[in-house]
Amino acid sequence: MASAAEQLAANLNWGAFAKAEELKKRIWFTLGALLVYRFGTYLPLPGIDPEALSRAFSNAQTGIIGLFNMFSGGAVGRMAIFALGIMPYISASIIVQLLTTVLPAFEALKKEGESGRKQLNQYTRYLTVILAVFQAYAIAVGLEGSQNSIVGDPGVFFRISAVLTLVGGTMFLMWLGEQITSRGIGNGISLIIFAGIVAELPRAIAGTLELGRQGAISTPVILGIIVLAVIVIAFIVFMERAQRRLLIQYPKRQVGNQIMQGQSSHLPLKLNTAGVIPPIFASSLLLLPATVANFQAGQAGGWLTTVTAILGHGQPLYMLLYTALILFFSFFYTAIVFNPTDTADNLKKHGGFIPGIRPGERTAEYIDYVLTRITVVGAIYIAVVCLLPEFLISWTGVPFYFGGTSLLIVVSVTMDTVSQIQGHLLAHQYEGMIKRAKLKGGRR
Repeated sequence: MASAAEQLAANLNWGAFAKAEELKKRIWFTLGALLVYRFGTYLPLPGIDPEALSRAFSNAQTGIIGLFNMFSGGAVGRMAIFALGIMPYISASIIVQLLTTVLPAFEALKKEGESGRKQLNQYTRYLTVILAVFQAYAIAVGLEGSQNSIVGDPGVFFRISAVLTLVGGTMFLMWLGEQITSRGIGNGISLIIFAGIVAELPRAIAGTLELGRQGAISTPVILGIIVLAVIVIAFIVFMERAQRRLLIQYPKRQVGNQIMQGQSSHLPLKLNTAGVIPPIFASSLLLLPATVANFQAGQAGGWLTTVTAILGHGQPLYMLLYTALILFFSFFYTAIVFNPTDTADNLKKHGGFIPGIRPGERTAEYIDYVLTRITVVGAIYIAVVCLLPEFLISWTGVPFYFGGTSLLIVVSVTMDTVSQIQGHLLAHQYEGMIKRAKLKGGRR
């Protein structure tokens, strides 16, 4: 028999959505914040020649700069005030998570609860500023050293203004993301990246249709790509929802003069615990040689040109290294975000145990064994999704805008946002039921 929550979820409809005033306010706030973000991606950095920048970017968009441009919604290609995007904050968050497993002081803060989490968030903000300053200064120096005369008046003043503008844009996006998370719907940082990727989608679709009109891509190939995209999206949704649930049993206990019956619950282990971090890291490392070669503008040595050619999209060595890096980062990041020993200790403190497994060390070993096995499947799933566009590029010879990383981000963020909307609707229905019950009780 379905639970009360499942019955409510099955009865969700547009009528319930129309009555949820708080949810509608949150959605409108989120849309307004994302509109502000998109407006900022069109505000150019002071002192930049747009035409020269366009010529320079057309030669460098195949490297890591193209990856960051996709995540920033085209802000890098326009060198807007949001050109750094939210990537410094994401990098700082990952570094702080790494430090919580290495430094005892950070590990102690992680275990302190809400106060420790706030302190770690503060350290993340400080580190974001440091990373953004270094990246902004590197961008300013790179723009000045370009052969396309991108900067009209290079010098110290331009560097200072560029650093202040770019760092300010990143800090504003970080604040905007936190506001979306607290006052809007969904995860603010993820939604900003999602908006940047989706904003460029219409242009990419129009470009693909134009190639079809010109005869560069046949109509059956375009239709096949559309069908394949639908199949891949359905596959991603299925795999992202997949879980391995471990049965947790709680024994009988006495509370006052009453004996509480034993209860059972589940410990859900996601198939893809690492999320989209592995393909992002793998792509960044593999695209780094191409970025350096493009910045050298013909001054690079023969070895760098050879490495860039070998590690080009669709090349066998690129696909092999891409797969290996995805597998490595999947296990590495899963080990960071999930600690079986801590989970086993928490179960033992609350009297929970896995049937047939001794609490404590044996439980930690069993959880680690199960997590390792499902991580193998999750890592293979990520590698397949990310390599599929590479095979399509090699087969058709035409680049696709939606790579595996961007598709994973879009589908994951959409699923998370929809689940939060459903949660708000359920909470609204629960509130309505409680109010009606109180009114009936008052009449009686």
